[in-house]
Amino acid sequence: MTTTVRGAQEGTGAPYALSHLDALESEAVHIIREVAGEFERPVILFSGGKDSIVMLHLALKAFTPAPVPFALLHVDTGHNFPEVLAFRDRVVAEHGLRLHVASVQEYIDAGTLRERPDGTRNPLQTLPLTERIQSERFDAVFGGGRRDEEKARAKERVFSLRDEFSQWDPRRQRPELWQLYNGRHAPGEHVRVFPLSNWTELDVWQYIAREHIDLPGIYFAHEREVFRRGGMWLTAGEWGGPKEGEPVERRLVRYRTVGDMSCTGAVDSDAATLDAVIAEVATARLTERGATRADDKLSEAAMEDRKREGYF
Repeated sequence: MTTTVRGAQEGTGAPYALSHLDALESEAVHIIREVAGEFERPVILFSGGKDSIVMLHLALKAFTPAPVPFALLHVDTGHNFPEVLAFRDRVVAEHGLRLHVASVQEYIDAGTLRERPDGTRNPLQTLPLTERIQSERFDAVFGGGRRDEEKARAKERVFSLRDEFSQWDPRRQRPELWQLYNGRHAPGEHVRVFPLSNWTELDVWQYIAREHIDLPGIYFAHEREVFRRGGMWLTAGEWGGPKEGEPVERRLVRYRTVGDMSCTGAVDSDAATLDAVIAEVATARLTERGATRADDKLSEAAMEDRKREGYF
């Protein structure tokens, strides 16, 4: 005897099929719940950027009507966009979440870290991140990384084992056949977890539109004072820009990704609505990190080198 699962139109006899967004959502929710069942002290990396916002939205869905059973963690470089930090704090207050903040500035003030000549603090995030993971004994750390962003991230599994020094060894990656995830780890080790691994930038934006997810306005076209460096439009700030010979212009721009102001570039855009952003992303030839992140252009293996040291 066979049973036919009905589609949206009762009586048609058509089999029910998930849309690609439903399938991605289902996979991500499964991963989040798997972590809740396997680990004792998970935490979600939350910066107020679009990927971490989507990840938190999925976690809220995974456990509703119960609260999210995870804390949030943000590594604050001290050069973050103010509007993104304001959004982060609003979301935390709105959902009654616990937020841990690891401050790069505190490490610089203590003399543990030293400012780089180029002013960027993105590479300085690794030590505050890994030490906070160790001090809080987090054994699973959710990240919003996606395989389409950058080739080093494309090599990483959904469950990515890190050793007692938070370092990543590609040779120790485990098979993940049939969506079976191995969270086994020794004392001192932890697992980085990427529920959005199989999503693309376009998937993220389509999901944001479908779910009516609120975002910082920085992701939509707005007028901003920027200057040109390394082929990108950067926002002027105390971090060290602009230099002599780098005139500031007021342009209509938006950000495809957000991070440290010193290495995150804006793109010329008039996309002020979700539909316009989706249309723009659908025709983009470069990934968001490839187009707007200066720290990924330092070398061919820049991201992989940082990941080996403990970065996300």
